[in-house]
Order: sequence, then C-alpha cells, then structure tokens
Amino acid sequence: MTNTDRIDPRVVGAVLATGLMSLSGVIVETAMNITFPTLMRQFNVTTGTVQWMTTLYLLIVACIVPISSYLKRRFKLKQLFIVANLLFITGLVVDACATSFPWLLAGRAIQGFGTGIALPLMFNIILEQVPLNRIGMMTGVGTLITAIGPAIGPTYGGILVTHLNWRYIFWILLPFLVISFFVGIKTIQQVVPTTHERFDFLSMMGVIVTFGGLIFGFSSLSSQPFLSWSVGGALLLGVLGLLYFVNRSKRSSHPLIQLAAVTNPAFAWHLAAFFLLQITALGLSFVLPNYLQLVNQQSAFIAGLVVLPGAVIGAAFSPVGGQILDRFGAKRPILLGLTLVTIMLAVMMSFARSLSVLAILGLYVGYMVGIGLAFGNIMTAGLKRLDRNLKADGNALMNAMQQFAGAMGTAIVSAIIGASQAGSVGSTLVKTAAGSQWALLVLLVASLGALVCMIIGLNVNKTTAVQ
Repeated sequence: MTNTDRIDPRVVGAVLATGLMSLSGVIVETAMNITFPTLMRQFNVTTGTVQWMTTLYLLIVACIVPISSYLKRRFKLKQLFIVANLLFITGLVVDACATSFPWLLAGRAIQGFGTGIALPLMFNIILEQVPLNRIGMMTGVGTLITAIGPAIGPTYGGILVTHLNWRYIFWILLPFLVISFFVGIKTIQQVVPTTHERFDFLSMMGVIVTFGGLIFGFSSLSSQPFLSWSVGGALLLGVLGLLYFVNRSKRSSHPLIQLAAVTNPAFAWHLAAFFLLQITALGLSFVLPNYLQLVNQQSAFIAGLVVLPGAVIGAAFSPVGGQILDRFGAKRPILLGLTLVTIMLAVMMSFARSLSVLAILGLYVGYMVGIGLAFGNIMTAGLKRLDRNLKADGNALMNAMQQFAGAMGTAIVSAIIGASQAGSVGSTLVKTAAGSQWALLVLLVASLGALVCMIIGLNVNKTTAVQ
C-alpha cells in the first residue's frame, strides 16, 4: 500500500465517532418500536398517538438532512459534530426522565435534530478525507456501523423492556455518546474552508412543507382513506412544497441544495435505485416481524431473534462489498447484490401463504447479503459521478431520500396488510398472510425497479465518467 492509499488514523477515529452517533439514533428508533404497548399503558395514549414517537423523529431528520450541504459549507465539521452530539445527549436525558408523553415527544424531537445533523457528517468526512481508491471500503465500514442498528435495536429494546425498564434504552446509550464526543473532538479535522453564506429560510419552509406533507400523508395511509385530508390532502401539500422548493432553488444564487446534482444522469439513476432499495429494506423489516407473530404465532422476542442473523450478516457484508468495489469497480457487487435481493423477494412472495420460521430466517439472510453488497456501494458509486463541489449536495439528497423511503415503504406495506386484515373473509392468520403476499409483490416490483435503474446508471457511467 502506498502513502497515498493510507487512511489517516484520525480519519478512522472521526468516522467511528460520527458513526457511533448515527448508530445510537438508529438503535433508539428501532428499540422504541418494541416499547409502544408499554408506553400506551403507562401514558394512557392510543396507537395513533404513540406512533408520533417515530413519525415526529423521522419528520425532523428528513427536514434537517437536506440542509446538511449548506451546514457543511457554512460551519466547521467539528462545530457541527459538537452541536449534534450535545443535542442527542440532551434528547436522551429528557426521554429517560420524561414524566409525560409530551416530554417524551420533546426528547425524540431533540434527538431528531441531532441525528439530522450527524447522519450526513460521517459520509462527508469519508468523501473528503479518504483516498479515492479506499472510499468504497470506508463507506462500507460506515454503512456497517449504521446498518447494525436495526439488527440489535429490537432485541436490545425487548430485553430492556422485559427485564428492566424502557428508560434504560436511553440511559445505557449515554456513555457511548460521551465516548463519541471526546473521540470526535480529538480526531475530526477541517480540510475544506468554510464560506459565509446566507441561509434561505423560504427554501427551508419548502423543505418542511415537502417532507411534512409527504411523511404525514404516507404515515396516515394505514388508518385513513386515500381521499382524505390526512392522506390525499397531506400528499398534495407535500408535492406543492416540492415544486416550490425546486423552483426557488433554480432561481436562488445560494440554494440550500445544488439541484445540479440531479441533472447528472448517472447520479440520478443511482439516487432512484438507492430510494427504491431503501423502500424494500424498511418495508420488509415491517412485513416479516408481523408475519412471524400473526401468521407463525411467534412472540415478539422470537420474531426479533429470527431476523437478527440476517441483519448482522448483511451489515457484515457492507465492508466486503466496498472492498469489491475498490478492487473491481461498482458493477459486480451492485448487480450481484440487487439480483440476490430480487430473487429472495420473489421466493418470499411466491410462498407467502405458508412461509415457515426457518424459511424466513434463510431467505432473509440471503436478502440481507444482497443489501450488504449493493446498498452502500450504490451511494459510493453515485457520489463518485459528481464533481467535488456537488458531493455534499449529493450526500444530502441520498440521506434525505433514505429517510423518506423508510417512511414511505413502511406506510405502504402496513396499509396493504391492514386493508387485507380488515376484510370480512378468513381468520386474522389467513388475511395477514394474504396481505403480506401483496405487500411482498410491491417490494419485489421496487427491487426490480432498482435493478433496472442501476443497469441504466452503470451504462451511463461508461460514457460520461471515468471509473
């Protein structure tokens, strides 16, 4: 390995510090889902109300992530890291000490602001400070750090709720955030100078209306009819907000996000594939635990254990996929991964009426291996297609789409299964299996769409960029 290939140990420390913060955000998000029945009893709130623990958090993260490119241009990386870390720590303490549900929501909102700043920070550091031919491997490490969260979150939350108290979900993470804080202060470096740039508040309002409308609309899909103000009205408001934001960004001399990134055909196809693949990942993480509990009659704890091996193995494959990209290029790991994802979803969909626990375990392992090979590499390959001055904007777009796709994927599959369960014919078991089959069909179509997008995007790369 030459000196130009060597990764500065401080860069590794900075990636670990920011990654640990992002990991904590994902763990809390996935662990809290297990606590909903307990919180409903303790604070005397309904299912629709308790869902705001996730919806509000996702909404704030989705609104903050798009301005990450502006924040990066305006403020030093270390300043952003300190603010994000302290916000997250504050949110954890508020939630751990909450005596009412509004206080619990307030803590989640504060954590959302911290996560929204932290999420793109790790990948911005990798893009700026890692040698070009090592970016794939380090992006894989970064993806591994955050991807392990959904693997351990539900089990972590289930154990604490069962044997201790839901408040320990927050208390136990505090020491890790403190370690992250001091490691980040020692290792995060500034290699690109900042610029004094005016903040466009009207564009920010466009972002809030866009993601507020779209996420609220899709989140309401399972409980309200499409032609209602909660769904159709909210989605329309979101679309109008998006049109306003795009129009203002084109006319602004200092836009929050340089939309020129989306006009790059290769990057645009990668972004579309990234979005579709994230829909399948979050959608499937909803379908399988529900299937295991309602169709296979397993406990929530067992359902978490069944999907745990796939999540861990898939996360472990992220650095492997990154190393394949660094050595052989993007085509092999991405197309192999997407093909594996599509095959596993096709098998799940075909046998959805009678999937055994062992079949789900094996198929989910295969699916997550595909995700590990493709997911981080689609981001890496897409961002490589952009000029240096657009990489932060591309990173912001990908992270924003990741949050939105998660909310959209979960909402669509839950609405499909919910509609099936509301039918009058058959037992809950039969109706859940039927709804899961239709939900898996939608996810299969999304994975096929991602595969087609990447085939086109990789061919565009051949003519418009140098690998």
